[in-house]
Amino acid sequence: MSERLIIFDTTLRDGEQSPGASMNAEEKLAIARLLEKMRVDVIEAGFPAASPGDFEAVRQVAREISESTVCALARAVKGDLDRAAEAVKPARSQRIHTFIATSPIHMKEKLRMDENQVLERAVWAVTRARNYTDDVEFSPEDAGRSELDFLCRIIEAAIKAGARTINIPDTVGYNMPDQFAGIIEQLMEKIPNSDQAVFSVHCHNDLGVAVANSLAAVQKGARQVECTINGLGERAGNASLEEIVMAVRTRRDLFPCDTNIDTTQIVPASRLVSSVTGFPVQPNKAIVGINAFAHESGIHQDGVIKKRETYEIMRPQDVGWTTNRMVLGKHSGRHAFQERMKVLGFGFESDEDLQAAFEKFKDLADRKHEIFDDDLIGLQADSGIQQVNDRLELASLHVCSKTGARPTAVVSLMVDGQTVESSADGNGPVDASFRAVKSVVDRSPNLELYSVNSITGGTDAQGEVSVRLRENGKVVNGHGADTDIVIASVKAYINAMNRLESSERAHPQTDSMI
Repeated sequence: MSERLIIFDTTLRDGEQSPGASMNAEEKLAIARLLEKMRVDVIEAGFPAASPGDFEAVRQVAREISESTVCALARAVKGDLDRAAEAVKPARSQRIHTFIATSPIHMKEKLRMDENQVLERAVWAVTRARNYTDDVEFSPEDAGRSELDFLCRIIEAAIKAGARTINIPDTVGYNMPDQFAGIIEQLMEKIPNSDQAVFSVHCHNDLGVAVANSLAAVQKGARQVECTINGLGERAGNASLEEIVMAVRTRRDLFPCDTNIDTTQIVPASRLVSSVTGFPVQPNKAIVGINAFAHESGIHQDGVIKKRETYEIMRPQDVGWTTNRMVLGKHSGRHAFQERMKVLGFGFESDEDLQAAFEKFKDLADRKHEIFDDDLIGLQADSGIQQVNDRLELASLHVCSKTGARPTAVVSLMVDGQTVESSADGNGPVDASFRAVKSVVDRSPNLELYSVNSITGGTDAQGEVSVRLRENGKVVNGHGADTDIVIASVKAYINAMNRLESSERAHPQTDSMI
C-alpha cells in the first residue's frame, strides 16, 4: 500500500507574490473552492499580516472551505502569529505556518541575528502558534543555503516545541536535485525526533529545477510538497502542482506514495488561475498547455491512432482535457450552459449571476457558430469574478482605422451609472481606444504588458487580452475577451482601471517570504 503524499497548495499566497498577480477576496475564494474540489490537502490562503485585505481574504476562505486544511503564513513575530491565528480561526481544519531565515547571508544581512537568537525566536514562534492550534508548520527560510548542523539544531528544537510539519525551502532555487535530496535525507537521518514530524519541501524555480528538486526530495522521504497551480510564484515561480501530482501518479514504479488529488480538476484550475491573474499558460507547458496532448507529426499521429500509449503516457481526460469537444451554440438552453460551466469548475452565486452570464453566452453564440470549453472559460473570465469594481463599464465603442490615416476611437462609458463619452486618436485602434478611456477617467497609468491570445481556432475565435498597468507603485492586471480584439482590449483596460480604483485591496510587498 502506497504512502500518502500531502499536497500543500500556496497559489493564493506565494503564487500571488508574482508581480502583477494580486488577487482580491472574491478571486481567492473562487480559486479556493476549486482547490477544495480538487481535494488539495492544505490551502495556504495568504499572509494575513500583509494587509487588511489579505486578512479578510484568508478569513473568508477559512469560513467557506471545509474539506481542506486552511493555512496562514506568519513571520516569527507576535503580530503576525496573532493575526494568522485570528484569520484561520473559523476553519474546520486550520494550520499556522511560521518561518525564520537560517542561512548565514540571511541571518547576517537581513535579520542581524546570530544562530542562537534565531533558534530562540523559532522555538518561541512555534510555541506561541501552538497556543492557537495543534497544527503548526515551521520553515527555516533559505534552508537550501543553510549550514546542515544548524538546520539540524533548529529543526530538532522546533519539533520539540510542537511543530508537526517541517518545511525545507529552497527559497532562491539554488540547489540541484541530487544535492537537495541529500539535504532531506541527512536531516531525516540526523535529527533524533524527525519521526515526529512530516517533512515538506518548497522549491523555487530560479534555475528551472523546482519540480525536479521536489520529486527528488519525495524519493528521499519528504511527504508533503508545497506547490502552485501553473507554477505561479515569486520571481521564476514555484514547483508546479500539476507536474508534481502527475509525475508521482504516472511513475508509480519510482514513487512509493500517491496523492489524494482529483486530477480531472487540474485543467479547470489552471484556466481559472490564468484567467484571474492574467498570466497565460505557455502552449507547451507540461500537463496544462494547449499543446500538451497535441500531435502534429505524421509519425506520431499514426502511432496514436493505432495505440494511444505509443506517444501519450497519460490520458488527457485524466487531467481535465476532453477529447470530444462538447459544442454549445445559440440553440443551447440555460440548463445545458449551467451544467457545462459546473464541469469546467465555475459556479454562480445567484440566479441573477447565472442569467447575466447566460445572456453573454447567447450574445457570443449569435456571433460565433461553435462555442467550445475555452470560449466559456474566456466568457466567465470576462464577465464573472474578474469584475472587481463596477464603477466603470463599457457602453459602446466606435473605432475608425484606415490606411494613410491616424486611427480614431469614440468610447462611451458608464461611470457611476452616468454615460460619459470621449474620443481620441492614436498610433493604432487599440492605442486610440485606450487614450479615449484615459481621458474619461483622468488617469494615466503606465501600460507594462499587453498580451493577446486566441482562445479557440478559426476566424471567429474569441480573443483574450491581458493588460498590466502600473500607477503610483500599484501594479494591476486586467482581462477581457471578445470576438472583436479591439473590444476585448478595451474591456481588459477598463477592468484594470477598475482594479486601480480598488487599489486599497492590493497587498503591500513584504521583505521576508519563503
